[in-house]
Amino acid sequence: MKTAILFVLMLLVLVIPHEWGHLIVAKLCGVKVNEFSVGMGPLLFQRRKGDTMYSVRLLPLGGYCAMEGEEKAVDSPTSYSSKSNLQKVSILLAGVTMNILLAVLVSILVVAISGFPSNTLAEVTPGSPAQQAGLLAGDTIIEIDGSHVKEWNDVTDEIDNNKEGRSMHFVVERDGETIEVDITPELLEEENRYVVGIVTMYKRNILRSIPEGVKFSAELGIAFANAIAQMFTNGINPDDVAGPVGLVRAVDQTSSYGLASYLVLLIIVSLNLAFFNLLPIPGLDGGKIFFIILKVISRGRITDDMEYKATIAGMVLLIAFAILITFNDLRNLFG
Repeated sequence: MKTAILFVLMLLVLVIPHEWGHLIVAKLCGVKVNEFSVGMGPLLFQRRKGDTMYSVRLLPLGGYCAMEGEEKAVDSPTSYSSKSNLQKVSILLAGVTMNILLAVLVSILVVAISGFPSNTLAEVTPGSPAQQAGLLAGDTIIEIDGSHVKEWNDVTDEIDNNKEGRSMHFVVERDGETIEVDITPELLEEENRYVVGIVTMYKRNILRSIPEGVKFSAELGIAFANAIAQMFTNGINPDDVAGPVGLVRAVDQTSSYGLASYLVLLIIVSLNLAFFNLLPIPGLDGGKIFFIILKVISRGRITDDMEYKATIAGMVLLIAFAILITFNDLRNLFG
């Protein structure tokens, strides 16, 4: 039950901001939104406010923002089809933008909960070069080989840049005093890198959580982009692709490790959703943007009817892809 609730909550947190982004920018551009729906399938609740019907539907597997003139051109100044290409692209990009913004905000929350690594030591590994040199838990590293150290990344960068295992000069603060020691790193053979045997102390600071959270989301985004690039370079392994069933398993696994792990999964899925929606596949936001560009380049030779037919084909492809992924998830679950 807990996993099901967390799964549904994650879907709602991902879908509502995405569709709300479309809604807000559409209204700012003067587009009439006929319906804003959270969920798909049978209607549970509906209420009209202004020109828009707000709905809640049974299946929390998506949602939509139905704009006038979105699927078929309508001769009205409040229709999506009557707006400029720049306005259309802005409306389409609003959902992706909200997913990215959501990832950043949740990253800030994760850092606020878990803390951020500092240049103060939580632990010195027994028998390590750092312990033999006299470093203690609670020491704050302020300088390595003449380079000023402000954060943990500075410490790891300096050690990682030492490819020869040469002796390094550390300056630390301990109880208000400055202490200088020389440490010769040891080679960690399984990772082929040199280490000194120190562990960072995580600190919490609300204001510091903002830049650290932004940096954390950027690092996850870069890691995600690199993973996608490797998938296309080395070939897509079916086991690397997951659908709703796979996401349920991931929610169950991460939630058992605590709130922070669950939120990191939310960040990754939000970035994944943003990337997927930008793909130039008819039926997705990226596909609609792609057709706007094609229409401009072709000077009208690409018609709305062509886009409509391509969208139908794209939706069939996406449904087939979703079925294939679900089958793969079930195979991995019971295989």
